[in-house]
Order: sequence, then C-alpha cells, then structure tokens
Amino acid sequence: MKLIYRLFNRSTHHLVLASLLAVLAMPAFAAVDQNYFENREDVHDFINEVSKKHGFDKKDLKKLFAKIEFKQSIIDAITRPAEGKPWFEYRPIFVTNTRIKEGVKFWNKNQKTLERAEKEYGVPPEIIVAIIGVETRYGRHKGGYRVLDSLATLAFGYPKRAKFFRSELEQYLLLAREEKLDPLTVKGSYAGAMGQAQFISSSYRNFAVDFDGDGKRDLWNNTSDAIGSVANYFKRHKWQPGKKVVVPAIVGSNHIQVVVKKGYKPHSTVAELRQRGVTAKIKLNPDSMGALIELKKLAGREHWLALDNFYVITRYNHSPLYAMAVYQLGQAIIEKRAPTR
Repeated sequence: MKLIYRLFNRSTHHLVLASLLAVLAMPAFAAVDQNYFENREDVHDFINEVSKKHGFDKKDLKKLFAKIEFKQSIIDAITRPAEGKPWFEYRPIFVTNTRIKEGVKFWNKNQKTLERAEKEYGVPPEIIVAIIGVETRYGRHKGGYRVLDSLATLAFGYPKRAKFFRSELEQYLLLAREEKLDPLTVKGSYAGAMGQAQFISSSYRNFAVDFDGDGKRDLWNNTSDAIGSVANYFKRHKWQPGKKVVVPAIVGSNHIQVVVKKGYKPHSTVAELRQRGVTAKIKLNPDSMGALIELKKLAGREHWLALDNFYVITRYNHSPLYAMAVYQLGQAIIEKRAPTR
C-alpha cells in the first residue's frame, strides 16, 4: 500500500518535498508500536513547535508521525554501548587484522581523494580512513534502522537524553527538506547516525560537503563526499595539522588518579603534568596542553598523554576509548601500507 503526504515550507506553501512513499516492512528483529506517538501530548507539542518555527505543515507532520514506529530494540541498544566496556574488551572490536587490511584497500582506492582532503582541510588520511573504518567498516555497514524511527523513539522514549534527540529529530526534518530526502526511508544506526561517516542530523547539516562537486551531499553512496565531510568536521573542530594526537606516558605518582579524574580534555601544560608525575615517553613542547588517559588492560593499566588533536577526535564520539581506537587503527593501517609505498 502506498501513501502520499507533503511537507510545506513557510514561505512557499504547497511545496512538495516527498510525494510517493512505500510503507516499509516491519523488521523481524525489532519490537514495534505504530500507535506510540499518535496520542502523546509531548509529541503534539513538538509538532506544534517545529511547524511554527520552521514552516512545516502541521497536518503533514501528524501524518508523518502516524507512520513512525517505536522500537524497544533501539532503547535496548543505547543502554549498552560498546564504550561501556573496558579498553581490553573495546579495542579488539575495532583494531583487528581484517579492519586494518580493509583500511589499506580503502586508502589505496581513494588515495587521490584523501590527499586532496588533507591538502584542503589539513587532516591526515589515516584519521579519515580510521573514522570511516570504525564507524561503518568502510561504508559496508551503514545501519538498518529507519532514522525517523530511531530519533523519535529516543526523543520520546528515552528520558535520559530526550532533549538531545528531540533536537536531532528537528534537525532531521530540516535535513530531509533541504536535501530532498524521503524522511521515512532513510536508514542509519540505532542512534540516528547516517551514511559512511555516520553523521547525526545536525552534523550532516553543518559539516557535510559536496566534495566531488556533483551538486549533492551524499554520505551514503558517495565516498568522496564522506571523506571530505569527515575532514571538514575535524577542521571545523580545530584539528591542528602536523601535530601529535596522543603519546605513551609514564606515571610516577601514587596520587595520579587526581589527574586522571580531570578528564580527557587538555587542561594542563606538559610541563605542569610532569610536575604532577606524568612524563611523556617522547619529547614534547613543554607548553603543549595535555590530559592523562588511563586505559584498563586485562592485567594492569596503561597511560597516555592526550593532546589537543585527541580531544578533537572525541568531538566525533565523546569517548576516550573511541578516540584511542581511531588513533591506533590509523597507525596500524599506516604500518600495513608501508611496504607498498
């Protein structure tokens, strides 16, 4: 069965952004509830707010929400993220021989595009390749959830982060209108991340670029756009070209937890950290800013001095485990490529 609906622009009434939509088959792995959103007061308030704020037609949004499915599997997934694991369990998920080999192939296949991205944005290929490798296995696993289901389920069924996901749902409706996407058929992760680079809606709107100049920002099927968009994201978050990301550290104090608890955002100079018992294993500018990262091994712990570029990686995913996995995967790919250079 097919249905037709319209999303209207404030200044141009009756602008049709999506016309003919197929009703998607219910995924076998997800418990769904198609009536979850229809009679909720907070959903009605959201519809009223975004229609007034952005010129969407209220009736059309109600019809759209009537087709959204609440999925408990999404709630279940977000409550057990991989970032909750210790480092010795987290690292083997992403830094694997297979992912390293695939990264080498991806780099070789897209070398010219990666070189152009580095020249334009200052972000080295290994970081871009590793991000796409960690996120989607180089574009192969972009997610099987309808983004609208994911964002609405989390916006109205996950109070802990409801404010964030309602904002992303609003951004997604705007993105669908701007990019002429069918909002009911776009798929992504359980958290609503999209494309090879797994951009959330606000990131897609603000940082995605048309890197091959074909007139579209396509992060699903266009690898050039994905590469350029990742590079642009890092540049806009103040990536420092040519600077180090993270270096091994030696800790010589029994009170080092005080430094660890300050977090992974650089908060002290290298010289100040040395006075607190944290010494980098390689020479660094004493005025560089850093933070101490402690990672749990199967037996014991390892320590790293995280610099500004490490913090930039965490803007992509707010986890030091994620940033370290990206960094180490990138370094492993460089080593694997070395004999072929």
